[in-house]
Amino acid sequence: MDRFSKFTILVNRIVRNIHRIKSDETSKLGLKGPHVSCLYYLYRAEKPLTARELCDVCDEDKAAISRAVDYLGKEGYVSCDGSAQKRYKSPISLTPKGEEAGVFLAERVDCILAEASAGLTDEKRGVFYECLDLISANLQNICDGTVEKNGG
Repeated sequence: MDRFSKFTILVNRIVRNIHRIKSDETSKLGLKGPHVSCLYYLYRAEKPLTARELCDVCDEDKAAISRAVDYLGKEGYVSCDGSAQKRYKSPISLTPKGEEAGVFLAERVDCILAEASAGLTDEKRGVFYECLDLISANLQNICDGTVEKNGG
């Protein structure tokens, strides 16, 4: 298998499996992927976050986060302090129901990460993430046109 095939097949397989796991886990709560990301990051932050901050940590666009926060608010997982002039800048907090979901999600994420990285030492994991980060940055630079696209 050549480098391109191996890289794209493995990355696609990882992404597919992550989506499948997310879907399986979120269905237990009756939620979808973006909802989970919002709840997870709000729980891990241990403080209210604005929609703008959620966009950054979830790596989602403004519209997706807005829809997720609206849904989570209607379902009683989050509350939004509307005192800011723009809703996008208003702090979003977990309700007790959201906190409970956050605990569940954080525990499942920790367990899944432990299972997914079984057999890796901390050193190998560190090198893996360093390489993945570099590849991601290089691909972003290519997409942004900041790197010459040569066969290197």
